[in-house]
Amino acid sequence: MSLHRRTLLASGASLLAMPAVGQRASVLRFVPQADLSSLDPIWTTSNVTRNMGYMVFDQLYGSDAQFRAQPQMAAGHVEEEDGRRVTITLRDGLKFHDGERVLARDAVASVQRWLKRHAMGQKLSPALDEIVALDDKRLQFRLRHAFPLLYEALGNPVAPPCFIMPERLAKTDAFTQLREVVGSGPYRFIPGDFIAGNGAAFSRNADYVPVSAAASGLTAGPKVAHFERVEWKTIPDAATAAAAMQAGEIDWYEQPPPEIQQLLARNRALAIEDMDPRPMMALMRFNFLQAPFNDPAIRRALLPAISQEDFMVASVGTDKRLYETDVGFFTPGGPMASDVALEPLKGPRSIEAAKAALKAAGYTNQPIRLLGPTDILIPSALTQVAIDLFRRLGVNLDIALTDWGTVVQRRLNKEPVEKGGWSVSMYAFSSMDFLTPATNPTLRANGAGAWPGWPDMPKIEQLRDQWFEAPTLEARQAIARQIQVEAMRDLPFIPAGAYRSQTAIRRDLADRVRGLAIFWGIRRT
Repeated sequence: MSLHRRTLLASGASLLAMPAVGQRASVLRFVPQADLSSLDPIWTTSNVTRNMGYMVFDQLYGSDAQFRAQPQMAAGHVEEEDGRRVTITLRDGLKFHDGERVLARDAVASVQRWLKRHAMGQKLSPALDEIVALDDKRLQFRLRHAFPLLYEALGNPVAPPCFIMPERLAKTDAFTQLREVVGSGPYRFIPGDFIAGNGAAFSRNADYVPVSAAASGLTAGPKVAHFERVEWKTIPDAATAAAAMQAGEIDWYEQPPPEIQQLLARNRALAIEDMDPRPMMALMRFNFLQAPFNDPAIRRALLPAISQEDFMVASVGTDKRLYETDVGFFTPGGPMASDVALEPLKGPRSIEAAKAALKAAGYTNQPIRLLGPTDILIPSALTQVAIDLFRRLGVNLDIALTDWGTVVQRRLNKEPVEKGGWSVSMYAFSSMDFLTPATNPTLRANGAGAWPGWPDMPKIEQLRDQWFEAPTLEARQAIARQIQVEAMRDLPFIPAGAYRSQTAIRRDLADRVRGLAIFWGIRRT
């Protein structure tokens, strides 16, 4: 055993000292997919921060298993003036973790901050005349025209969700990162137990009053916390995390790599399950502000060399039940998915054809910086395939590998490579993010307001607006097909396949909500 491995195991052993039998029933120990580097679930779309957010914060509306909006913090709503005036009343018993009552003005400020960051919020904003607090319990939306998806937007689980926080925090600029975590959800964040690179801890919120409505599913329904304490342990080394899982020191390992899944599956006390019944999406994202990928011809030149199979096998292994190829811009099996215009991603792959296309497109050896993480499973695997791809293409490649938290910060840099910027990066998104044009942040193509990469593609934005106005599912599906045609032409990103994320969990844990790493409902039997 190497000195490096012995050190990791020793540190893991000290970190994961086994709790006493009485304590174990009331403590859940969890290894997240990446370190919790940001505490602001509005500022970032990072899944690990979104998952933390659902523990600590609540929403006016939740989303059930069919993605229908259901009241959460809202007791109900009233629509007037043909839907142009909507009044939402908060339910009784809502308190923030600092002891203050949740007031309508807190919700107003929270919604206003969220509007600037979420894809559906950015669509709602132009339809909104104002949002005001009528009194302590009622907030009102005054709309220029009816917005039928208002409640779905407020309850949408796609990062960043519309979490409600105290007004003093929510008034922070949406593009400035919060460092304080105060919510009203089923768990409290414990600041003294948070150490970047090590982990975080949460305690059950005894003052939380679950909604009485029976509707449930994803983020809707009663959020009952069965554990007095939940501990997140950052363990970058998969073997160390697996050893802790087998020893009973960890209850839930969010995203073990394929070889570790096979190891853990042999343990009768552990189960390997789909995190989400729908496949997650992988993609290659460009910086559209800087050469060479500001040129659509150079982006398209990569298509003959893109093998979704290579990306997926590196991510989840060779079991074809765990991945899909010939994937487009929407979640496979979802209502907007189709194979229209995907021919350039299908059939035999050719590095030589891509080289010739790059030359014809005018690529002149400009530097290409590939930004990627080392400590988060799927994006790291995708990045390694991309490194090999660009090397075989013979481009002037610069590789910038770092931890996930640094990637999240560096991808905001709009400068050229020589000033610290980036050219291309690989990402994975939850299935629900890519179900529709409304929820897919990487399909936004509104320039400076878009997700990092900042594509400016007016035709896609025009079609997206039409999708919101379409009167039927069939009409929305037709527009989604047109969006995919335009996306294959301009490439706001290149789809890299879809995969089923596997999670490892102890068999004595029951009632886990499928879809996200969610900590209400789950209990020890």
